[in-house]
Amino acid sequence: MPEKVLVTREIPSAGLRVLEPFEVTVLHERPPEHRELLDAVRGVSGILSTATEKVDGEVMDAAGEGLRVVANMAVGYDNVDVAAAVHRGVVVTNTPGVLDETTADVAFMLLLAAARRLGEGERLLRAGHWEWWGPKQLLGRDVWGKRLGIVGFGRIGQAVARRAKGFGMEILYHNRSRREDAEQELGARYVELDELLETADFVSVHTPLTDETHHLIGAPELGKMKPEAVLVNTSRGPVVDEAALADALADGRNFAAGLDVYEQEPEVHPKLLELENVVLAPHIGSASVETRDKMAILAAENLAAVLRGEQPKTPVNG
Repeated sequence: MPEKVLVTREIPSAGLRVLEPFEVTVLHERPPEHRELLDAVRGVSGILSTATEKVDGEVMDAAGEGLRVVANMAVGYDNVDVAAAVHRGVVVTNTPGVLDETTADVAFMLLLAAARRLGEGERLLRAGHWEWWGPKQLLGRDVWGKRLGIVGFGRIGQAVARRAKGFGMEILYHNRSRREDAEQELGARYVELDELLETADFVSVHTPLTDETHHLIGAPELGKMKPEAVLVNTSRGPVVDEAALADALADGRNFAAGLDVYEQEPEVHPKLLELENVVLAPHIGSASVETRDKMAILAAENLAAVLRGEQPKTPVNG
């Protein structure tokens, strides 16, 4: 009998083809309720999850002692209790690398759109309120030649830096450790977080969500930024204090923001929805056909490798 696998959301068929040797159950397009997930995992050897499902010790115990792998179809894995997995001998994997360039595209898209007030301008036009061109109409901020501060200088942060070089930007970065090889390649300069916030014209956030990075950008940090600065977040929503950001944008203490992730997805802080100077995207950082295929394939290959007794390509633990 083939081993049982649960796929918690509908994923691209390219990933499902990798799982054909197994008995696969696919739930639905919407995120499953926690009780629904507990029922669905019973008796499975592998779980292919996405960033929206909380795979904790309770879920692992519901699956039973036969559970061997949780393959998360995301680069972040804050939704998986890795410590609980280690305790139960369950391998956790993620999908780094395959979504770097696509997510960096979205980060730079948000940066440009927020700086040049694209969302505000499109809403004006679509509402039929654009009556004439004017010398002072919708004045934004130049991107070319400005200073970009990147918080988190991993693969995605470095991909954003490569795009910034094409715009002649000066690149600062803050990371848990120096990346001297990347500094030479990209002409980036390491600085402490306070200096980055105080001197950058644009701040783009690319850190994983951990206890240390929760609300890494809050009211004190926003207060250190220039009033003409733009904040971009494509990492995880809780890295930025949404309420504090909404207040700073409403009061004009920060010029604009571009967000792809939120603290309580799919909910967005209501004050942000009312503001013209924030560009809001529905978590589309990796949402290209090519990249989602690659993510699904990598997650499925990781899961299949563990069930075959092999080493997965991108393990988080083990």
